[in-house]
Amino acid sequence: MEITAALVKELRERTGSGMMECKKALVEAKGDIDAAAEAMRKSGAAKADKRAGRIAAEGVIVIETDGKRAALVEVNCETDFVARGDEFRHFAQAVAQRALKSQPSGVEALLALPLKDGDSADINTVRQELIARIGENISVRRCAHFATAGHIGAYLHGNRIGVVVEIEGGDATLAKDIAMHIAAAKPVCVSPADVSAELVAKEKEIFAAQAADSGKPAAIIEKMVDGRIKKFLAEVTLLGQPFVKNPDLSVEKLLEQAKARAIRFERFEVGEGIEKKSGDFVAEVMAQARGA
Repeated sequence: MEITAALVKELRERTGSGMMECKKALVEAKGDIDAAAEAMRKSGAAKADKRAGRIAAEGVIVIETDGKRAALVEVNCETDFVARGDEFRHFAQAVAQRALKSQPSGVEALLALPLKDGDSADINTVRQELIARIGENISVRRCAHFATAGHIGAYLHGNRIGVVVEIEGGDATLAKDIAMHIAAAKPVCVSPADVSAELVAKEKEIFAAQAADSGKPAAIIEKMVDGRIKKFLAEVTLLGQPFVKNPDLSVEKLLEQAKARAIRFERFEVGEGIEKKSGDFVAEVMAQARGA
């Protein structure tokens, strides 16, 4: 069968791959466009598997909300260059839109959903095809969703930090202010009661060791440790922190004045917790250029 320009164009539109790659696939499939598309999908999956072990610590945070619901998603890639690209960003945006619409239980459930209504391929398949085209490892790292009868505050700092907070009482402006505060102040949870016992025990052990060097009596040391733990809990919890717009007022007092209550929040920052690989960037580019 003759491999026409129209046939190559159709395969390009179906797969998003380059012209020469599409033409090669059509030649190998003897002009059968369905077989060529399937072979390219398998090839894309194989390439994705090869790249799966590579560190993807760049990317974007995306928030989608419709007022009473919100979805927060982190999608990663290997370089900031790809993170700024339209194709990667459109994919991340579509993933967040699907998360908002379907409210999946987690990343695994999200990946099994179609990217858009009517799509035959799931998000994971689209992700693998994107890896094959772009040439970098891409992952949907985490997601969170909210649904409330109260107010949702959402805040994006660029595309690298995203916060969604749910409050009861107050208004939308207050919710947005609290989200902005969380982005800046990085609390670990809402209140001291939410701090894990393991974290408190660890900090108490550190403070006790430091206080022991003071030579003070045990009863005094105990009071010193208790005071430092109280200060620590105020620093790491939302309610105990000074409000960034008015440091004379704690977030707890701010909420009390508005007769509001913070229910929960999520704060995502691109790449946090991922150990980034250090190396010679120029050497890596040269190695890729040589086909290494």
